[in-house]
Amino acid sequence: MIIMHKIGVIGDYDSVLCFKTLGLDVYGVDEEDTENNRKLVDGLAREEYGIIFITEQVAQNIPETISKYDKHTVPAIILIPSNEGSLGVGMGRIRKNVEKAVGINILD
Repeated sequence: MIIMHKIGVIGDYDSVLCFKTLGLDVYGVDEEDTENNRKLVDGLAREEYGIIFITEQVAQNIPETISKYDKHTVPAIILIPSNEGSLGVGMGRIRKNVEKAVGINILD
């Protein structure tokens, strides 16, 4: 049996609107509304979203929610820059995961 997971994108509306043209589920949020953003991420995880892209600006306000899914294979939480640019948070997570997997930081 093949299980099809959905893909969602969470961030300020201007940053995530373009993902709608790719057929992804887009959720424009207020970056400062941490309680609503936590509930949204948890809700998408329960609804079997396989990948959830979150802008770094939203993610930096809900770090405990993001880290809660680090040990799970589904959903994969991937941080992306907003239209304002990158904060370096997403790349930092990639470096940390590569170092954990390989035993050394090979990206620098």
